Amino acid sequence: MKKFKPIMWLFLFGSIWGINEVFLGEILYRNDVQNSSVILTVMALFLLAVSRGMINKPGSSALIGTFAVLFRLANTAPSYCHLLGIFLLGATFDVFSSLLVKNNDQAPVRWGATGMLSAFGNNALFALLITYVFRYEYWVAGGFSKVFHHIFISGSIVTFIAALLVPFGFIVGRNGGILFDRRPRWSYAGTILGSIALWTVAKFLG
Repeated sequence: MKKFKPIMWLFLFGSIWGINEVFLGEILYRNDVQNSSVILTVMALFLLAVSRGMINKPGSSALIGTFAVLFRLANTAPSYCHLLGIFLLGATFDVFSSLLVKNNDQAPVRWGATGMLSAFGNNALFALLITYVFRYEYWVAGGFSKVFHHIFISGSIVTFIAALLVPFGFIVGRNGGILFDRRPRWSYAGTILGSIALWTVAKFLG
């Protein structure tokens, strides 16, 4: 069972991210809440930091993003724009955390830099890809001004918040990992039941 522990945790984190996108995302976008993408991105970055604090392995954050994409795809109508955004955020965070946070480094400055670079890099990469590569109609219609706003306005807001929130997420994850290692049976049971509960709730309420 121990060898399956990392994948179980990553699946749980991906499911949490996914259900947040399905239900909170729908509420935010349906009510046209300003900076909806900022809110969802910041919450996802915190979740990614917590998971990375527990399991600091290259590829883990991208895998969480993949699980979140699958969760959203399975429980709501496909929006490929949002699916791309989720996957890119997980992959971007994975790249910078793999480069900056080695082994069990306790370096809040590196954690903060990981959050800032992931936040700004993700916003920039997403805006450029969705507009100029995939030519998504909504973004193409918005033109350069929409791309500029997403990268430099929304991106700056997310980057500032991530600089503060991501280090806190790493701390929560590291301490949580130590706590769960002391109670492995409860840890295994909790991750399995938590994942089942999230998927069940999404199916019934979706």
